[in-house]
Amino acid sequence: MVMLKNGPIVIIEDDADDQELLNEIFRDLQLTNLVKFFSSCLNAFDYLITTIERPFLIISDINLPAMSGLELCRKISENESLKRKSIPFIFLTTTNDHKVITEAYKMFVQGFFVKPTSIKDLREMMKMIVDYWKVCRHPL
Repeated sequence: MVMLKNGPIVIIEDDADDQELLNEIFRDLQLTNLVKFFSSCLNAFDYLITTIERPFLIISDINLPAMSGLELCRKISENESLKRKSIPFIFLTTTNDHKVITEAYKMFVQGFFVKPTSIKDLREMMKMIVDYWKVCRHPL
């Protein structure tokens, strides 16, 4: 079975400017996926455990208030229902700390990306990420 390619893209980012920029980039990429923004991992987790939708992709910052992206990733991996959904989870962050990257991959995160400084590079990165997951086969 393949993952659902048209489900929403969940973005957890507390910076309003970054949210606006990512929203513009996804609009420019003309994706059919709905993009859902959350400013906190707590709200995102609540959505993930209550929604009947099957998200296509989770893109999370690491440094977030109340619950970090790493903690969210851990909670998802500990929740059998969410684990069975096999939602790709990637980090998009300014953090480039080797210890954080190592910890993320210990939790089986599917990608760790450092936010580029240019809009052009961020657009190319987002396109590459989405294109990869659009063609990737994944169990449900």
